[in-house]
Amino acid sequence: MSKVDFIKRFILCIIGIFFVALGIAFSKQANLGISTISSVPNILSLRFDFVSFGFWSASWNIIMVLGQILILKKNFKKLQLLQIPLSFVFGYFTDFGLKIASLFPTDSYLTQATLMLMGVVILAFGISLTIIANLIFNSGEGIVKAIADVSGKDFGRVKTVFDICCVATAALLSMIFFNFQILGIREGTLVAALFTGLLVNLFNKILKKTLVKELKLSNE
Repeated sequence: MSKVDFIKRFILCIIGIFFVALGIAFSKQANLGISTISSVPNILSLRFDFVSFGFWSASWNIIMVLGQILILKKNFKKLQLLQIPLSFVFGYFTDFGLKIASLFPTDSYLTQATLMLMGVVILAFGISLTIIANLIFNSGEGIVKAIADVSGKDFGRVKTVFDICCVATAALLSMIFFNFQILGIREGTLVAALFTGLLVNLFNKILKKTLVKELKLSNE
């Protein structure tokens, strides 16, 4: 991969991370349930609100990167260490996204649902861009791929189990922190789980050929 190609892919990856963070911020602002991968940092941000949601999101991403290193060991590619600084970028983008999302009204269920659906679409768009960039894993996808590679299991099945574990952990933490109440896991969580992957595939079909052609990305 040439330096020019690397830079193009890196910039596309950063743009994708911005939209991923913005989509998550919209979902959080809607308050109808956040995506599975963000459910744990969401609960931590509600309980320990002296630091931001972006901070907890970055911390959770770094934990997943460390998980990849422990699972893959020598097979962990050094390039993927860039996930660590990008986790901090993601955290900043998430907090910035919350400022943007706060400009939208949430005074009725309809406006909340609209914001939630916007969040799912924006999230899928961002994930699609990071996939097309094909450079650095999203930390959530990275740890799922690491588990799938080492275990020999299907990526989709591992992803499903991992998402369930994230939601179960968030629910348990919520009950511990908030007197047996389950916060942050609602219909929006289900919508994100069901439709994000489908939308990512749709965006990939629409955008991949065009972006690869226009940006003159190599086939590496």
